[in-house]
Amino acid sequence: MLKGKHILLGISGGIAAYKSVFLIRLLKKQGAEVKIIVTQNALSFVTPLTLETLSGNKIYADVFQNNEEYTTEHISLTDWGDIFIVAPATANIIGKLANGIADDALSTSLLAFNKPVFIAPAMNCKMYVHFSVKKNIDYLHQQGIHIIEPTEGELACGYDGKGRMEEPEKIIDFIQHFLKKKTTLKGKTALVSAGGTQEAIDAVRFIGNHSSGLMGFSIANELANRGAKVILISAPSNLTTTHPNIKGIHVISANEMHQACVENFVKADITIMAAAVADYTPENPQQHKIKKNSSEKLNITLKPTIDILSELGKTKKKNQILVGFALETDNEIENASLKLQHKNLDFIVLNSLNDAGAGFGTATNKITIIDNKKQIKHFKIKTKLEVAIDVVNKIDQLINPIRK
Repeated sequence: MLKGKHILLGISGGIAAYKSVFLIRLLKKQGAEVKIIVTQNALSFVTPLTLETLSGNKIYADVFQNNEEYTTEHISLTDWGDIFIVAPATANIIGKLANGIADDALSTSLLAFNKPVFIAPAMNCKMYVHFSVKKNIDYLHQQGIHIIEPTEGELACGYDGKGRMEEPEKIIDFIQHFLKKKTTLKGKTALVSAGGTQEAIDAVRFIGNHSSGLMGFSIANELANRGAKVILISAPSNLTTTHPNIKGIHVISANEMHQACVENFVKADITIMAAAVADYTPENPQQHKIKKNSSEKLNITLKPTIDILSELGKTKKKNQILVGFALETDNEIENASLKLQHKNLDFIVLNSLNDAGAGFGTATNKITIIDNKKQIKHFKIKTKLEVAIDVVNKIDQLINPIRK
């Protein structure tokens, strides 16, 4: 599957750079052409002679090398490459890519590359869980960068935890799996909702929830990575995506979400309602700010919002796949199963707020998938990036028989 592929391999300055030597050999064994771009710190761990001998090409280590074949080699290299792998990817190079910094050969080349990019993080376990690193990794994933999660184990610094670069064989498997699956949903249109709606009380206040939108954005990216054209309807969120297969529609309230979903549902082969839509909205939102009166209580009358998922289920056609999410605290399986049945869903993704690390505002989730054939599958706690893969895998299983 990698035969004839042009692979750019970026190596940044971490002890795991020694694994890149084995990765080069495996890529070459698969029939790929490999060109290498390194940071100066990477050369403290692997030598240019080793890299050039194994790859069969000179390395690119400096934007202003005097022996360049072209004066803008970072551009010509990115035109040549089909896939860009960064292994190991240190916190430093991850931060540069996430924030648009181009101050060396590797970071400059990454910014000029507009095809699939795979990042294999490697660092101390404390660094890996640092909020800034997690934010950068999550952001890169939202932009369509493929993250090859590190593993747990003994680290070179003496710590034991998550931060070991994935083994070269696993990296090859990951990329081959991507190449195999990237067209499984080609020709399909997917509608995804994400984020938490905001229901106006007055001109400055609203009723909302803690949804970040990460689950919906992750699912949208995974669908797009598999070739689907995605319509992403997002309530207010700090997240963005630039994936070329994703068209974004921004809404604020449950009513706006309802209108956008109904309008786009008719052309969707797949619909996944991952948004946290408000169940109630103020009956009479004020056009101006309500002034505080400390001597009086403020009573706000709420009315139910339209159940978007139920409305879509009523008009769902036989060849459409409709997926819902359920966030429960009590009788989780029973309540989710009732929603599945009443709303005419193909399957429902259950989150329980009783599970640590699941639900709103976290980078992880723990789900159970229940389908309309009463099959129940439980999953362990995973990152939302990984959960998105599980959800889309289920859709793939439903789509494939249709495609045949």
